[in-house]
Amino acid sequence: MTSPNAVPVFDGHNDVLLRLKLSGHNAPERLFLDGDTVGHIDLPRAQQGGLAGGLCAIYVPSPRGFDAEGNFLAPAQQDALASTLGMANLLFRIEAGSKGKVKVCRSASDIRDSITNGTFASVLHIEGVEAFDADLNALYVLHQAGLRTLGPVWSRPNIFAYGVPFRFPSTPDIGPGLSDAGKRLVKTCNELKVLVDLSHMNEQGFWDIAQISDAPLVASHSNAHTLCNHSRNLTDRQFDAIRDTGGLAGINFGVLFLRQDGVKNPDTDLGELVRHVDYMVERMGIDHVALGSDFDGTTIPAAMKDASDLQLLVDALRLAGYDQQSLEKICHGNWIRVLEKTWGA
Repeated sequence: MTSPNAVPVFDGHNDVLLRLKLSGHNAPERLFLDGDTVGHIDLPRAQQGGLAGGLCAIYVPSPRGFDAEGNFLAPAQQDALASTLGMANLLFRIEAGSKGKVKVCRSASDIRDSITNGTFASVLHIEGVEAFDADLNALYVLHQAGLRTLGPVWSRPNIFAYGVPFRFPSTPDIGPGLSDAGKRLVKTCNELKVLVDLSHMNEQGFWDIAQISDAPLVASHSNAHTLCNHSRNLTDRQFDAIRDTGGLAGINFGVLFLRQDGVKNPDTDLGELVRHVDYMVERMGIDHVALGSDFDGTTIPAAMKDASDLQLLVDALRLAGYDQQSLEKICHGNWIRVLEKTWGA
């Protein structure tokens, strides 16, 4: 049972759809709705931990192998499109089978209403748009189906951008920026009011998007490079640009992106998460920091085993001096504000 002092959390990133897809279960939507014994998220655990919803990512894994520069290979477009449609359909099956307990949200008011009603507010998101050709036909179709946010790349090159490889220690300044197709993608997302997610983008791609986009800059699940110099984390200059556009950065719970030593060690105190929150709040202000757990997509601190323990982080932030208004902004208010500003609804 959720604590009466629980603060609802709208989370910027999870990979539950891929976990369910790979489960081999003949009705994977039931694993989410009825509860599961693996991973980080299902509906019962979300309800227990006050996880009110979030961006549910579609991610197509890389085939085995690397390119000449050591980057992950991207999947073929047709394979990626088939997988993307399958995972989108899985999210819609979850909604249909939930008896009103899960909603695929297409507006900020949908999210607000869902949180008020105790409905899990899911947003369809794509992480790495290998499913798209340069003509962007799939973007228009998926937007009609409910796609409202996307990240042009995961940490691998595609026809739109380079993507930042996983390297430690390293700056995010690795590789070239957007291709011409990538610039068209960003402009089309602005026209359709689709949020462009900067997590997994290398630094040159980040600045290309900052120059082109007329929407708030958002990195859904990225931490502070000053505290953990992993290539996936954001520099102070990037934080400044996010702040200046009214955007946000969501704290990633992955220990790889939290620890100063960059070690994948689950024996990591929740104080490491608080440390990144503190730094990002000091740099950008309370209105520009949110949560982007990466549940079901990374190794998180063992002290918070899954979504059911999410209020442990809220309690740690409260003990660190964050008042109720600040907690509500970090946990859900900032996400709703930025999505409303981006979507126009």
